[in-house]
Amino acid sequence: MRTLLHALLLLVVSASVQAQTVSGVLVDAQSEMPLIGATVEVVGNTEASLGTTTDIDGRFSLTGVALGRQSLRVSYVGYQPQVIDNVVVTAGKDVVLNVSLEESFSQLETAVVVAKTDPGASVNELSTISTRSFTAEQVNRFAGGRSDVSRLATNFAGVSTADDSRNDIVVRGNSPTGVLWQLEGVPIPNPNHFSTLGTTGGPVSALNTNLIGASDFSTSAFAAEYGNALSGVFDLGLRRGNRDRHEFMAQLGTFTGLEVLAEGPMGGGSYVVGFRNSFVGFADAIGVPIGTSATPDYRDLTFNLDFGTTKAGKFSVFGIGATSTIDFLGNEIDSTDLFANPGRNAYARSQFGVLGVRHNIIL
Repeated sequence: MRTLLHALLLLVVSASVQAQTVSGVLVDAQSEMPLIGATVEVVGNTEASLGTTTDIDGRFSLTGVALGRQSLRVSYVGYQPQVIDNVVVTAGKDVVLNVSLEESFSQLETAVVVAKTDPGASVNELSTISTRSFTAEQVNRFAGGRSDVSRLATNFAGVSTADDSRNDIVVRGNSPTGVLWQLEGVPIPNPNHFSTLGTTGGPVSALNTNLIGASDFSTSAFAAEYGNALSGVFDLGLRRGNRDRHEFMAQLGTFTGLEVLAEGPMGGGSYVVGFRNSFVGFADAIGVPIGTSATPDYRDLTFNLDFGTTKAGKFSVFGIGATSTIDFLGNEIDSTDLFANPGRNAYARSQFGVLGVRHNIIL
């Protein structure tokens, strides 16, 4: 009897890690109205056909999606179909997507419309050239990127950086101070730890890549809304949380540090909150030697609260808060130290914060 129970338990555990749920919301790209009855299916599923349709709110949910990198095809009558490649499905965590479709126009007997997907096409349709989109997965997969969107941008043509100590970028020979940072349509100051006044970079990014949604990076010919940009533009968006269930995540990285993330449904919308604390600061706090006399200690909090759609429109509140400190004490500094003077104490402090409210209403 005990052997039978053990076998059943192993079967349940094995089944639970072999498949996950992919859910999200499908809307019209122009009006942001939900698309009802659209088809969402997994492409390349050789075992069995796996698909679903969107409900009255444009929401869909695919249960039993195999682990690994999957491709989804979204189609709707009167709209251009879209194929979403490299959707990473991992065990123990649902995938939440926000998809928009554009209407297809054709003139009978005179023109042929061919639907194509361009993974690098910009999110902002007014940025027609020298602009490409990027996702959080691309930032995390970039070799040597340290989960930093600025270091990812150095992989693009015409973009370079001085060295690995900071993430300031030079776009086509222009000064790094001409780079504009924008979050959810709001211009923000330098989103980096240990930043200094008047700069646009720093040693460690304060942007949590696990909360970043589809974003744009422009190097020239900026759209009119980027009036303050002289060198480049990072137009960042935050993703929404899981609308179906609560999820929690924790991880530890060298530069991202100790990170915890929570997301889930909230009323008619969702929430997603992420907090990070520096790895060396955490190690120093618990008494683990880190091999340096000056401990860089930094932390940041990022959140996006979506209150859903009401009669007054759609409201969301988002924000980022970050602090960073490092103390150079003269009596602990070696004479060969390149960053501090052994004859005096120096205390570096920086804070960064942004809070915004977004309201969309369909007239």
